[in-house]
Amino acid sequence: MKKAYFSKKLVEWYWEHLRDLPWRNTQDAYKIWLSEIILQQTRVVQGLPYYEKFIQHYPNINSLAKAKEQEVLRLWQGLGYYTRARNLHKCAGEVVKNYSGKFPQTFQELKKLPGIGDYTAAAIASFAFSVPVAVVDGNVYRVLSRIFGIEKNIASPDGKRFFFTLANELIPNGEPGTYNQAIMEFGALHCLPQNPRCDECMFNKNCVAFQEQSVERLPMKIKELKKRKRYFNYFIVRIGQRIFMTKRTGKDIWKGLFDFPHLETKRSIRPQKILKKFPLECISHVSNDYKHQLTHQLIHARFIEVKLPAGRKPPTSSFFSNARLYSVKQIEKAPKPRLIARYLEDRGIL
Repeated sequence: MKKAYFSKKLVEWYWEHLRDLPWRNTQDAYKIWLSEIILQQTRVVQGLPYYEKFIQHYPNINSLAKAKEQEVLRLWQGLGYYTRARNLHKCAGEVVKNYSGKFPQTFQELKKLPGIGDYTAAAIASFAFSVPVAVVDGNVYRVLSRIFGIEKNIASPDGKRFFFTLANELIPNGEPGTYNQAIMEFGALHCLPQNPRCDECMFNKNCVAFQEQSVERLPMKIKELKKRKRYFNYFIVRIGQRIFMTKRTGKDIWKGLFDFPHLETKRSIRPQKILKKFPLECISHVSNDYKHQLTHQLIHARFIEVKLPAGRKPPTSSFFSNARLYSVKQIEKAPKPRLIARYLEDRGIL
């Protein structure tokens, strides 16, 4: 199939089937950037309400740059991958400080900003500034590998370079943004990961994967990912109507978010061993095991509720050193990992 024919038909399909999404009705680089950061690792149906909340709170990059990081993290709560939110805030600050509040217009300059890699830089450059550079995401890998029968590992550097080169060769003159939107939309709505709509596809006579019955195994992604198991034993210590919480710091997960004082162990251990730190009569509840999956980690968490009499101090253990008492209202406003929010909701605390 000729590349020009493929691109032309794809753009025609796009104008007939595109979803009406707010970031598509603008060339405002701020709104395009915001949507792309939110939609990393997030489906459109989940990301759309967050996009609308952020636009409502921070209608432009200057307002986002002036916001406190904790406010941004709180608004982001539930989306996960909180490094995205921290980079979002940091990037806004750099654009305001170094570029007078306007995003740079080139692919290479955009990549210098926090949290912006090849994909996001290409999206901003092509959608906002009509720069002819290809956006390559999971949808693009899937469409190109199937239609052109490419059996290269998309997790390898060689595979990524090959697809990026091919994707750039397919960009038609004059409308790089439209073409990039079209191929991603085609992958999201038609050339699906599971149960793709091959029988009604305009490319099925030319699609190598369809003709060779190899649709289900493309694209090829060979990557072994080992998850690190971690065991968190959380202490929900109440004094009156307030609960001790800590703000996470350092280079570990959930930096800047709030959780409870906890003891991390190398494996799951019996609650009785941990409960020696508290008078038995103070322990009111021990939860079942909570599992929380991150990209590279699997968290096993147990929550131990302790109610101390007013005026009584918590244990002197090191993991209580940074703990402070918070009211339920303060806890509700604080940015928290989804794991912590789940527990609080399950127990009716929030």
